[in-house]
Amino acid sequence: MSFLPEVIDPDGRYIFYIHGRIIEVEGVDAVSPQFGLYAFSDILDHFAEAGFYTIGEIRSAPTDPERYSNRVTSQVERLLLEGVPGENITIVGFSKGGFITMLVSSKLEKAELNYVLIAICTEETVASPDIALTGRILSLYETSDEFGESCKPLIDRSPGVVEFEEIRFETGLEHGAFYAANPLWLDPIITWILAGEI
Repeated sequence: MSFLPEVIDPDGRYIFYIHGRIIEVEGVDAVSPQFGLYAFSDILDHFAEAGFYTIGEIRSAPTDPERYSNRVTSQVERLLLEGVPGENITIVGFSKGGFITMLVSSKLEKAELNYVLIAICTEETVASPDIALTGRILSLYETSDEFGESCKPLIDRSPGVVEFEEIRFETGLEHGAFYAANPLWLDPIITWILAGEI
């Protein structure tokens, strides 16, 4: 678990990683009977090893997505006030964390910020009236996963999106495809973030 640094480096790159619901319920060492260990700490380490200041807080159950999105929004606003360029800030959310990420994107309305949505674009979330995405958006989903599909329908009704890319995986691992700290999905996120820097 890591928090926003007390002293902000305006030249740094920052990633907020917002985890899935299972960690709210079971804690940092959560294990799904179906998908196995959720390698939360290893995922954070992968981003940190790539040179990012990585913020990954453990939420307690039950977390209200609206309230928690306000917390993340305030943290991002602090980075911006401290002089961090928006293109150096990325919010990555998986499953329930992806819905929180959607809310942050809808609230901040800043074109230069980066958002990564992982396994969250379901029929229900795409239809949510509270969601109108903004900024640069990367979507990741697994074809065997019942909880995540293409985000294209949501992008089509979000005029504030300035760039959209989507990666479809076919691992057969369902929602668990994003439980492991697998470079298969982590490295494309890093590549996409760096490609958007000026």
